[in-house]
Amino acid sequence: MGLNATMIDWLWSNNKFLGIEWHFWKVIGWLGNAAFFARFMVQWFASEKRKRVVVPVSFWWLSLCGSFCLLTYALFYQKDSVFIFAYAFTWIPYIRNLMLQKRTALGSQTQCAFCSEASSANAKFCWNCGSALPARAEGRSELVGKEEA
Repeated sequence: MGLNATMIDWLWSNNKFLGIEWHFWKVIGWLGNAAFFARFMVQWFASEKRKRVVVPVSFWWLSLCGSFCLLTYALFYQKDSVFIFAYAFTWIPYIRNLMLQKRTALGSQTQCAFCSEASSANAKFCWNCGSALPARAEGRSELVGKEEA
């Protein structure tokens, strides 16, 4: 028996791939695990790229998809109350963070005069250098006027 035959036996034997009996619900469960692992990689890559902690929007979408897959796997295949409860409410902060991101993206952004980085429209200080941002005509201008008085 050669090395190739040993590898094939290790990968696929007794109608199991990698020792796992595959069926529809196992695929759903593994897709959920893959989504959760992918969110870790996405967040790590984004933070390394920016050299600061960053949580990109794709992190929240992967979290939502992963928790949905694992919840359906727990509900319809595992039928384990601990597993179900672990994923029953995780979607709430994921959706909330997606809503907050959408709201921030829809609003205009203010550009910092010192470092040229864009910050959300309602930010008072630049996220990058910490310098004060100019007040906008609507929204924050009332606050700035009250602070000066």
